Amino acid sequence: MRLLFKIILWPHLAILAASLMGVACSHVGGIWLPGTMAAAANDQIMLVRKEPASFGFMRLETQSQIYPDLALFVSKHGTPSFLAETHNRDLHYFILYYLEDRRAYACRSQSAASRTVEFAGPYPVTEREFKLLDGFRQDPHRRRIQRHRDF
Repeated sequence: MRLLFKIILWPHLAILAASLMGVACSHVGGIWLPGTMAAAANDQIMLVRKEPASFGFMRLETQSQIYPDLALFVSKHGTPSFLAETHNRDLHYFILYYLEDRRAYACRSQSAASRTVEFAGPYPVTEREFKLLDGFRQDPHRRRIQRHRDF
């Protein structure tokens, strides 16, 4: 099963992450209504910054409470620079980007009822991905990826 995840799913997650149009890099403020945070995070690549707290950081904290395996992974590997999130049917998919190490890890929930996740990686972050994400990290107010220019 894990080999199938690595061979079939990872390329699709990489393509998804590369083609996402929105990047959530804004500061967290206000009160979130139930379901609003999940809707805002779907199909996004989010900057994960503790101070000032970014939406990506808050989302990582929330998902770590839902998925203890994710919390354990982050405690072992450290806080990622970016978190990509999407879902398909009842499964959640995440990509954790560690720009300092130029590595990324993919993970997915095992089922809607399960609180466990399965990990694959590390995968190398390409030079193109690094430049794009590092640009967002340095200028978090940049809101949209210019698809024709960056990809």
